[in-house]
Amino acid sequence: MKNKLFYVLFLVYIAMVAFILYINGVFTGEITSLSNLIINGVFLLIIGILFLISGVSFLRLNRLTDELEDVAEDLLKEYKDGGGKNLWASLQERKGLFEDRNLREAFGRYRMQIRGSRRGRHYVNPCGIEEYVNEELLERVGCNFFNSGISGAMTGLGILGTFIGLSLGLGSFEGDDIYTISDNVGPLLSGMKVAFHTSVYGIIFSLIFNIVYRSIMADAYEKLEYFLNVFKQCAMPPEAESGEESLTAMLVYQANMANYMKQLLEISRGEAGVQTEAMERLAGSFLEQLQSVMGTGFKGLDGALKSAAQTQTVNSESSRRLLDAVNALMESNRQMQETMSFMMERQERLAGEIDAQKRTLEQACDEISRDVSNQLYTFEQMRNLYENENQTKE
Repeated sequence: MKNKLFYVLFLVYIAMVAFILYINGVFTGEITSLSNLIINGVFLLIIGILFLISGVSFLRLNRLTDELEDVAEDLLKEYKDGGGKNLWASLQERKGLFEDRNLREAFGRYRMQIRGSRRGRHYVNPCGIEEYVNEELLERVGCNFFNSGISGAMTGLGILGTFIGLSLGLGSFEGDDIYTISDNVGPLLSGMKVAFHTSVYGIIFSLIFNIVYRSIMADAYEKLEYFLNVFKQCAMPPEAESGEESLTAMLVYQANMANYMKQLLEISRGEAGVQTEAMERLAGSFLEQLQSVMGTGFKGLDGALKSAAQTQTVNSESSRRLLDAVNALMESNRQMQETMSFMMERQERLAGEIDAQKRTLEQACDEISRDVSNQLYTFEQMRNLYENENQTKE
């Protein structure tokens, strides 16, 4: 069933335009405020343009989903009439299955992918048609990126109209006493009327569009699901029934490729042999001509080459000797380094022994100093005692 729910948007839009014109006195010829009429007219014009763009996208989406539903019904009927036989053999070459350009291109890409997976009478791991005919296709055709923001745009326009109306009303409100204020109540109410009207139809349009949009998309998804289920049941490409059959198909394919490569190799070898023989004949002819022209010049060339070889041999022997001398020098240097290391170790040990002897000598000197100090102290005491005794005797 064809979905015509989006026509409700235009009916509500026409009714709202008529209502706005009526309350502004257009039909009665009593226009109370021209500014109010202009503001509402501009807002309604913007909303009408947005609705027109959405209506065109809804028409495209409905045409696509209706065709999906019609094709699904035709496939189901043909499947039943054919006794439950798979319909892919007739569909893979049928060009007039879809009339819609988007569906025709998507189904064409699907057929190309399926042909690449064919192995004999069956198909190895064929992809599902939902990879090409899916929700993303519906959303692209239905301008989902645009329609998903219309509801918020309606609400935003209503709020914008509210602020514009209040600004107009407050801008014309002047006066310092009750008499002058009462004279400006009319312009204030006129501005509030604009604010009220734009808010009302902005919210109404937002709610209605949201309901219509969600209903249309839900219906489109339902038709898509119906088509995918019918296609899988009636026209899904026959997949290989077992792993052995797939393996056999792959082996046959590899054998064919190997045979083809073998033929190419044989052809290459034959051409290489012919080319080798031709090059040998050309080289022989060139040498004969060169020998006849140069005469005995090759003999001198041979002597020069031998002399160069001898010289190279002498140079090689000299290089070998030089390398041996360098190796001997490196060995001598290594032994010298070992000797120096040994001497350094001995010097370190000797320094350690000298340091230990120094500490021992310092300890001995300290002991001798203490002994001498004790003896001097004892001698001093004895001398004092002796002098005291002498004094006592005298």
